[in-house]
Amino acid sequence: MDQARSTISKIFNGEPHSYTRFNLTQNMEGDNSQVEMKLSSDMDEEAVGNGVGDHRNHNSNGKPYMAQKLGRTPKNLCFMAVTTLLIFIIGYLIGYLVHRKKDLAPICAASVLPFKDAEVHETGAAPLMNWDDVKKLLAQKLTAAKFEPVFSEFSSDSHQAGSPGDEALGNKVLKKFKEYGMTSWTDEHFVKVQDPPASGSNRLVFNGKEERPTGFLSYSATGKVQGSILYAFYGQENDFMLLRDKNINLSGKVILVRAGKISFAEKVANAAKMNASAVLIYPDPADYSIGDTTQLFGHVHMGSGDPYTPGFPSFNHTQFPPVQSSGLPKILAQTITTGMAKNILKQLGGQNMPQGWGSYFKLGNESNIITVEVNNVPTEKKINNVFGVIKGFVDADRYVVIGAQRDAWGPGFATSTVGTSVLVELARSISDMVKNDGFKPRRSIVFASWSAGEYGSVGATEWLEGYVSSLSMKAFSYINLDGVVTGWSGFKVAASPLMHSLIESSLKEVNSLNKPATLFSQFGKGDWESNVLEPLKLDNAAYPFLAFSGIPSVSFRFTPANSDYQYFGTMLDTREKLNAATASQVPQLAETVTRFAGHIALRLVHDHLLRMDLMKYDRIIRTQVAQINGKVKAVQRMTPQLLPKALTVRWLISASGSYSRASRSLAADIENSNLEDIEMCRIINDRIMAVERNFLSPYVSPRESPFRHILLGSGPHTLKALINHLEAFRADDPKADADLFRNQFALATWTIQGCANSLAGDIWSLDNEI
Repeated sequence: MDQARSTISKIFNGEPHSYTRFNLTQNMEGDNSQVEMKLSSDMDEEAVGNGVGDHRNHNSNGKPYMAQKLGRTPKNLCFMAVTTLLIFIIGYLIGYLVHRKKDLAPICAASVLPFKDAEVHETGAAPLMNWDDVKKLLAQKLTAAKFEPVFSEFSSDSHQAGSPGDEALGNKVLKKFKEYGMTSWTDEHFVKVQDPPASGSNRLVFNGKEERPTGFLSYSATGKVQGSILYAFYGQENDFMLLRDKNINLSGKVILVRAGKISFAEKVANAAKMNASAVLIYPDPADYSIGDTTQLFGHVHMGSGDPYTPGFPSFNHTQFPPVQSSGLPKILAQTITTGMAKNILKQLGGQNMPQGWGSYFKLGNESNIITVEVNNVPTEKKINNVFGVIKGFVDADRYVVIGAQRDAWGPGFATSTVGTSVLVELARSISDMVKNDGFKPRRSIVFASWSAGEYGSVGATEWLEGYVSSLSMKAFSYINLDGVVTGWSGFKVAASPLMHSLIESSLKEVNSLNKPATLFSQFGKGDWESNVLEPLKLDNAAYPFLAFSGIPSVSFRFTPANSDYQYFGTMLDTREKLNAATASQVPQLAETVTRFAGHIALRLVHDHLLRMDLMKYDRIIRTQVAQINGKVKAVQRMTPQLLPKALTVRWLISASGSYSRASRSLAADIENSNLEDIEMCRIINDRIMAVERNFLSPYVSPRESPFRHILLGSGPHTLKALINHLEAFRADDPKADADLFRNQFALATWTIQGCANSLAGDIWSLDNEI
């Protein structure tokens, strides 16, 4: 048996591509007897509404059945023939057991009832711990009191990306991962960012008064412009449309906008579309209570990652010809303080502000001239991402990634300290469960500490770009821990639709275990999706995982009441400010979000099948296809010369139907499959994993349009772009192009059809209906 134990130990500690259900070993005496072991999991889980057959995931709490083949010889058989009735009965029983054993083929595992008193033996094929025990173990490992020393350890007043403070924190995270017995490593990149000038400054001059703000916006265009200033509220598209409807000329203007509602990058991009020359962004007292002198920091890259190596990783810029992301702005951008903005606003002339914009100021006129000068300088920085992994026992090469930003402009307590602390505590808890409590995850969990998050998820995106081929086949989910605690009154989640059902069940479980349960109070009010879900935005670190790499992702946060956290991007993001925003419940809230993240991650690595709701995308596709169909018919009625009757939506509708049938077909395959068959589970899981990835358009370059997801990405390849293009036809916009639309239409149609084909399985499984 020592040899058997040695063989099993090698399986547990190794990293095979997959495991067979049985491990066969010879005994120490070298005879032909064999030991065959399997796992039985006959208890179905309680259904939670998953669109891919959640009820088929078992609890993995059955005892393995062990049968040993008993040695028999002709001499034994002859002896049994002439023995007493008692010996005959014993022989009969032995024969019965042997016959029973032969009937136990591997594919019939689900139909076998193990002996209640059979000895439990591990095979490495699946975890024996049921889900209720996993939940209880995680709850035991996590307490609010344990977060206080972790907060202290990972707090820092100065840890900007690439700085000694950032490197020191990275080393602390790496040390923790090693202490927990995890395999750990670092990933080094040389990235190019933009910092304020080391000598000199950025400045603005208005009516003879010069201001020199110390806050800045990385990736702004540089230079000096002079023009009349115009107030544009939050700088959203509809704000600029309202100004244009007032016959206000926007070309060449310096635009003054409030911070909030949308990202800095989106404000600048919207202004650039109107041919503005520069953008000034300030925190308005209606949204921020941070004083008149607080400086704002941020970036204006309409994308993520190093914008000077778009679509490929940054390891040495000297190896590449000069190239820039299409998301870099061509106009100047600068933050100013509330006090500076007040001084400008009170001197503006021109038209009154539209209703709802404020009643005390004017919009500005041609005589309100301002000079803006931006002198930011490009800087190359070495950054390190830090990783640790808890390896799975069945499919070790399939993994969920859990990540948190480590850097910040200033103290960054809510920005990075809390998320890093949650990451480390979750790694400690799950590692302890594996080492000391017998929990054996089927798949692996990768923990990641990112650098350069403040410059636009640079560390995370560069890692994605560097390993995109590997990750798209192996990483099945990303859980983002950035900014998870910013208030205590509400709770918001942004995620891939594939994960919505898993999120719902995790909320219920954590809410039932959490004390006080009011921390998830919004969940219980009416429709949970309308109360909790929000769109996944471009400036969220989970967005490139989803829209660039096709990895289902989730991001979540406790929020203040009716507002956003005011101190992101400032030097005021401290423990004291976060205490004030959370009624001093930071440790309790951190414990809750850690449990929530843990429930999602553990469910994904515990169950036979990945909990992904394929039918959610079916509803989204059908809704958008219906919108496109209606708008195409409307344009054909109004302007048939633009879109002739020959252009039909039939094939797009057909592709939508193909996805629907393919997703239902996969649900049927799950229902009819033996989930104790490890290879079958792996095949089904790979089909599920391919869904998000196949929504990435193969017809656009990741360098020019990195967010290629046709449903959740950005660019002309998306279904939303098709809808907007049809609106342009209806508005008689000169930018509307019939040939371009038909090309976009055809490529989007086949992208959906291709996703359906992949979901259907092997090429020989396809038919005309799919």
